[in-house]
Amino acid sequence: MEGKKILIIEDDSFLSDMYNTKFSSEGFEVTLAEDGEAAISLLSEKKEDFDMILLDVVMPKMNGIETLTKIKKIEKYKDVPVIMLTNLGQKEEIDKAISLGAKDYLVKSNYTPSEVVQKVSEMLS
Repeated sequence: MEGKKILIIEDDSFLSDMYNTKFSSEGFEVTLAEDGEAAISLLSEKKEDFDMILLDVVMPKMNGIETLTKIKKIEKYKDVPVIMLTNLGQKEEIDKAISLGAKDYLVKSNYTPSEVVQKVSEMLS
């Protein structure tokens, strides 16, 4: 996926480094944000064009659901696909995220980083 830009919003540095490495090795341009506040601040500048956003749910300062709600209110990014990537698999969480505009909801323990990259690649092709 040469040249596709992806924003990964993840507070666990081990996981964000792992996904960064995997996506970068597949040709993606990766930007990392350590929490929802940092992501909204970055997106509010409207400098980057992202093709996809991966968003954790459980984060400090601003959770993923709040972050998703704010992303969808930023005109430039309202149509950018967002995939929730989290350890929470409760139906209520999934339904809420999808109703707020998430394109997909992946439970981290069910997918290897390679499978996440494959899912993103399929969505973007």
